[in-house]
Amino acid sequence: MAMRAHILTVAERAPAWVKAGFDEYAQRLAYKLPLSLAELPLGPRNGKSAVSRAVTDEGQRMFAAIPKHSRLIALDGNGEQWSSEMLAKQLSHWMMDGRDLCFLIGGPDGLAPQCLLAAQQKWSLGTLTLPHALVRIVLAEQLYRAVSMLDNHPYHRAAPCKN
Repeated sequence: MAMRAHILTVAERAPAWVKAGFDEYAQRLAYKLPLSLAELPLGPRNGKSAVSRAVTDEGQRMFAAIPKHSRLIALDGNGEQWSSEMLAKQLSHWMMDGRDLCFLIGGPDGLAPQCLLAAQQKWSLGTLTLPHALVRIVLAEQLYRAVSMLDNHPYHRAAPCKN
């Protein structure tokens, strides 16, 4: 069975254009790295003390949804920043490991501490603040770009990736 990539995100229902953008890259990846998306509901927020309870609740739901034996990669502003070429090299190493990948995207108040602690790697998409719905499209596109680079496909329009 081929390695799969899963995205778990805490979010409200995304607009149709987000679904269309994500689906485009998921379809392109289907042959090499099947990609799935699970949207988990936001925890209720009614005041400052409720935020930490909501994040804890979101973390518990996220933990329950993680596919067994997956490599966990938390998208976190304090994580490592990778160029597209660096991501392709990471993907090459992950493919040699063979475990499914599971990318964790937190809600408006970030990932629960237990999710950050459980992650084998933390990845930052940079210093920009991005809407959570857009992050899933950027992530899917970058995974497609990395796969294209590893396959020496011209999508990236740069020198071929050396594993």
